[in-house]
Amino acid sequence: MEFRNLGRSGLKISEIAYGNWLTHGSQVEEDAARSCVRAALDAGITTFDTADAYAGTRAEEVLGRALKGRRREGLEIFTKVYWPTGPGRNDSGLSRKHIFESIHGSLRRLETDYVDLYQAHRFDYETPLEETLRAFDDLVRQGKVLYVGVSEWRAEEIERALKIADDMGFDRIISCQPQYSMLWRVIEEEVVPVCEREGIGQIVWSPIAQGVLTGKYKPGQPLPEGSRATDDKGGADMIKRYLNDDLLTRVQNLQPIADELGLSMAQLAIAWTLQNPNVSAAIVGATRPEQVADNVKAAGVKLDADVLKRIDDVLGDAVIRDPAKTASPRKRP
Repeated sequence: MEFRNLGRSGLKISEIAYGNWLTHGSQVEEDAARSCVRAALDAGITTFDTADAYAGTRAEEVLGRALKGRRREGLEIFTKVYWPTGPGRNDSGLSRKHIFESIHGSLRRLETDYVDLYQAHRFDYETPLEETLRAFDDLVRQGKVLYVGVSEWRAEEIERALKIADDMGFDRIISCQPQYSMLWRVIEEEVVPVCEREGIGQIVWSPIAQGVLTGKYKPGQPLPEGSRATDDKGGADMIKRYLNDDLLTRVQNLQPIADELGLSMAQLAIAWTLQNPNVSAAIVGATRPEQVADNVKAAGVKLDADVLKRIDDVLGDAVIRDPAKTASPRKRP
């Protein structure tokens, strides 16, 4: 395993992080989830990412039990707040009330006294940004949160938050967690330049594009049984954007590149995200321990400029680049 600083902070994290968005508490049984976490730890992963809303709060519980007994100082545990965790009017968003109630719930479920990184899971247009940042800063001062970050915020939203933090003496954002892959590059034009300038590191999710970049979805063929594309709880809606024959054919044409490098398609896809110097870590998920073992082999892989150009040539205009695709709900869910 290789390690990188998270942005300009002194926090070092494993460049492959383990996430449990669609798996723990929903897609896989707890025994399988624990096996995947053990495989991650055995492979040298120390960074674990979750969120209060995943699987209706169950994902944090499963991860907390799976990590129980491990040396806490040797782990970096990340969670998030924004999406609904209950039926009430204040059970979502980034108000002071919801942030404080959510962190206490997360700490209880994760069975820890603090989280290393607490992330605003989306931008909340219904709460003054000053209120959100002050609540985060208070949690840092209380020792319940060590660092703060955001997820799926636009460049101008990040810049606003940084100005407020500087003006009011709050801890600055050190991380951004966006979707990023060979196929989904919407952060490159605006978010990445701001983050590079301000010392914010990317912790990217879906580096294999919900499994499409593994090559298992074949053009003109039925969807593999038991795959994410056939599982309504496993992200089937998100993956639909990629399930057209033109794009799937282009993905199949990446196989020779992976073969020449001695990589699996998944390893090539994950390694590609890690070539971006603004990326601190790529988050991988798994339903089986073998997937973890395969994915971690992307750590430390270097792709030269010729390989990166060949990938671009293969994918062509199938790549999604529009910065406007980064968006938060205008109304709290």
